[in-house]
Amino acid sequence: MTRRPRIADVARRAGVSVTTVSHTFSGNGVVAAETRERVRAAAHELGYRPDVLAQGLRRNRLSVLALVARPLDRISPDQLHGVDYFLRLAGAAAMAALDAGYCLMLVGDPVRDDGPSAALAAEGFLLTEPILGDPLIDLCERIGTPCVTVGLPPREDGTWDDRAPCHVGIETERITVDVLEHLAAAGSRAIAFLAADEQDEWSLRSVEVYRRWCDARGMPERVLLHADAIGAEAGRDAVDQWFPQGSVPGADGAPDALFCLAAAPAVGAAERLRELGHAVPGAVRIAVGSDAEEARAADLTAVDLQPEELARRAVTTLVARLRGTDAPALPGGVGRLVPRGSTAR
Repeated sequence: MTRRPRIADVARRAGVSVTTVSHTFSGNGVVAAETRERVRAAAHELGYRPDVLAQGLRRNRLSVLALVARPLDRISPDQLHGVDYFLRLAGAAAMAALDAGYCLMLVGDPVRDDGPSAALAAEGFLLTEPILGDPLIDLCERIGTPCVTVGLPPREDGTWDDRAPCHVGIETERITVDVLEHLAAAGSRAIAFLAADEQDEWSLRSVEVYRRWCDARGMPERVLLHADAIGAEAGRDAVDQWFPQGSVPGADGAPDALFCLAAAPAVGAAERLRELGHAVPGAVRIAVGSDAEEARAADLTAVDLQPEELARRAVTTLVARLRGTDAPALPGGVGRLVPRGSTAR
């Protein structure tokens, strides 16, 4: 089954920009008659039909904000029970939007072939955990729709611009150091790190900070980037790799603490460690980078990323852009460590 032609396909066929195609069908802007005919011919050849609903919504300004949660590109809704960060963020964003006189819709990425084109009717976008070269940011820049990100997209050279406009900082560096220092203060001297193999700030920057922290202390790095690091099996697999039969935590190259960015892998790791006879926290301590019900139920130390506050900040920043006013200055300090039994001395 062939995919439905999209506006970008028409632009390529006609040799024009996406904006020119949009203006041709919406009646906005100025498009030369010859160019307009070329665009319409390309659309006809491809079988493209403009989204009349989205055009109408844009003209009538229905005060709609769109939320795109980038991690949902790779996980299914039934996996969200272990990643309740997104549920908390979406709920708080909806309430903040309502307070500001807007409504919020959670949408798939409209840039994708199967994405909802009606999402482009939104007056502005909230984007969580943008990736390197994020296509939604590029699209919003092309069509002139404001976009505010929660977290930074990495630069091409792998660096980060914490003073970049139109983003709400998630304080990855401070939070990562807080967790590592907490484990070290509890007595851990060989800390291993488990994260998803992804291209967003939380995944990439946490690894960078962990490696710098280990290097500064002469501690060997133990990093495992798992293709599916949100499920319990990722944690079990990591334990089997780091703790071969007969190994002693803190010796024989085996770690004596695990820092897992997601809750489900941490729970899986704790279960597997106990199956191997390694007590938690007696032999191995475990900390989680994003708190969730699973972490609380298993008494695992975790970071409350305070997604409700991040959501309020993101909506406030986006609404300020839409109204042409200055966004309020945002103090630091979002995200706090919640010590529990898994890192006890």
